[in-house]
Amino acid sequence: MVNLKGRDFLTLQDFTYEELRFLLDTALELKRARKRGYFEPVLRGKTLAMIFQKPSTRTRVSFEVAMSDLGGRALYLRWDDLQLGRGETVADTARVLSRYVDGIMARVFSHKDLEELAKYADIPVINGLSDLTHPCQILADLLTILEKKAVLKGLKLAFVGDGNNVCNSLLIGCTKMGMNISVATPKKYRPKEEIIQWAMENAQESGSKVEILESPEEAVKDADVIYTDVFVSMGEEKVAKEKLQAFQGYQVNRELVKHAKKDYIFMHCLPAHRGQEVTDEVIDDPVHSVVWDQAENRLHAQKAVLALLL
Repeated sequence: MVNLKGRDFLTLQDFTYEELRFLLDTALELKRARKRGYFEPVLRGKTLAMIFQKPSTRTRVSFEVAMSDLGGRALYLRWDDLQLGRGETVADTARVLSRYVDGIMARVFSHKDLEELAKYADIPVINGLSDLTHPCQILADLLTILEKKAVLKGLKLAFVGDGNNVCNSLLIGCTKMGMNISVATPKKYRPKEEIIQWAMENAQESGSKVEILESPEEAVKDADVIYTDVFVSMGEEKVAKEKLQAFQGYQVNRELVKHAKKDYIFMHCLPAHRGQEVTDEVIDDPVHSVVWDQAENRLHAQKAVLALLL
């Protein structure tokens, strides 16, 4: 029996294949339970503190609903509403919140802040997004692929776009689960070398393959899954013009998807900048696009994380 109680959830690299599979299987069970309208209140009496440095739609709503479904409650805490915004240290905040609540979910700019929260908190800390990784998103993505394709091992995922936190976590998550991953991005915007190294080590263990390419067409060739994200992330507004110019030719459009398998699925973590990284005809494709199922699965995947960690 896998036991994750009390663990932090900062990056998928901290978890084994068996642990991630247990999280996915638990998410599937909880999703079926929600469709039946039955919620076992396993978190009755538990409170989750949700710290937001960045705005959010899916992260905030899915975590609040997840806690409610499981019988607990969630507190929405803006960074600048807390004493953090007036200079209190992350460490001191972690120590105080540990006396009040049962878990912390934080959506931050710097991954180092998450690591400091986890270091000084006596309760589980969950990464709602950082500049390095976005594990909750990728857990939901793996859940979606599993539902649509019935398997994970041996599938090929092609990521086209910026080597950002989503790309980093896809490299980790795919290789942990035995999926092949090809990333297409300009050299300047490659994923972090540390992450690539982790992915290579995972791939060696799981028997999967990692490619970091510049050609979107080459990356998408024979792909089972095509994935993209915004070219300009939150906090990068000053370099938006430069990045949009660098990513010309990386749009996922009707011509690019022709290189994938006929039964490919299209994924995007949202929000989408339509007309930049993806065209309307791809993201709204009624056969291939699974972005709305993907967004829904944030709820079920995070519910599994909360139920097992808290």
